[in-house]
Amino acid sequence: MIDQRFDSEQQRPLWLITLADLCLLLVGFFVLLQASQLDRRQLAAAIREGFDVAPPAPAPFPLDRAALRDFAAGDASLPGFDHLVGWAREAAADPRTVVTVTGSTDGSAADRDPLTDSAPILAADRARAVAAALVRAGAVGRDRIVLSTDPETHGRHVLVSVGFAGDRQALAARQRPLAAQSGANP
Repeated sequence: MIDQRFDSEQQRPLWLITLADLCLLLVGFFVLLQASQLDRRQLAAAIREGFDVAPPAPAPFPLDRAALRDFAAGDASLPGFDHLVGWAREAAADPRTVVTVTGSTDGSAADRDPLTDSAPILAADRARAVAAALVRAGAVGRDRIVLSTDPETHGRHVLVSVGFAGDRQALAARQRPLAAQSGANP
């Protein structure tokens, strides 16, 4: 029985196997050709639309920045903060601006979160402390603050920058049709 199956495999013409391989290669070539002609932005927009996700907001155009320095090693308690409140209130007076608060560490073994031994968590805690103080002081509304951390080790400070984000009402109006299509409240 084994001999019969072996005989039947040998009876297949070689050109048939070669033709099938050639057809698969040709299909693969056309798929590759078509995939290389895709516009990546259109593809990303189509995927977002398929999942009912609004397009990302453009990054704010930076206008001004200030820093709060001299944090103690391993601590997120605010050093002298009063000068930053006045600056932030004046710099963010225009409602079209967004305030980005970026925490940083110096990279030393002592400048880490005491509970988790993590430098990024300490940087985030510093940024949150500054943002909370700005909101409590009434300098900036909490809906206009963006928190971030600096992955590099630039020192024990928090950088506060003000950026022009444009007309946020127009941006919200552009995002509403996607939310309405998915049945969510805008």
